[in-house]
Amino acid sequence: MQFKRHLIRQGWPIAAGLLALSVIPVAAGVVRLVSLATGEPVTVGNARFFAHPLPVQLHIVWASLFCVLGALQLWPGFRRRFPRWHRMAGRMLAPADIVAGLSGLWMNQFYPYGPNDGLLLYFLRLFFGAAMVLTMVLGIAAILRRDVAQHRAWMMRAYAIGLGAGTQAVTQLPWILAVGLPGELPRALLMGAAWVLNLAVAEWFIRRQSGAAFGAAIAA
Repeated sequence: MQFKRHLIRQGWPIAAGLLALSVIPVAAGVVRLVSLATGEPVTVGNARFFAHPLPVQLHIVWASLFCVLGALQLWPGFRRRFPRWHRMAGRMLAPADIVAGLSGLWMNQFYPYGPNDGLLLYFLRLFFGAAMVLTMVLGIAAILRRDVAQHRAWMMRAYAIGLGAGTQAVTQLPWILAVGLPGELPRALLMGAAWVLNLAVAEWFIRRQSGAAFGAAIAA
């Protein structure tokens, strides 16, 4: 029993931090869904969502599911204690990533620009949206050939990109407090920085785990 408790506790601060970052985009998504359902006044900022609500609804629901499930999937103690849950949740996580990524790409391509959006942010969203879907496909391919290490690495990269919305709130907050809402170029750079930061942290964890596994193999 003590050993099982230790497994569950292992890595919980990481999961807690990821869930905390997820709160921001999930809460914003819920507000958007409520506004679409209740029919709030149409403005320049939300007109595109009312004109074509299905893509944003799909994106919010599946991206929220992806953020929450992904945090639990990356919790080492929880994953080892409940391997069956890990496999079942993984079967939900993959379609959640792909639907969220493809719906995001659709919105980026066909929705009019929002306030302070621009061409640079369009290309950043195009690149990272495609990367989110691609990394998930590579993660699925890795587990199908039973390459657990590569599966874990690609899934971490996919989650890092998907959690970009949470980190973007953090990167933009100091600018908003100091200057106000960022204009077109600062907004694009701050949002791009969030994706890059998430991927950098993911790569650090991946290399750290690879180094630990290599060291254990040498010691054996």
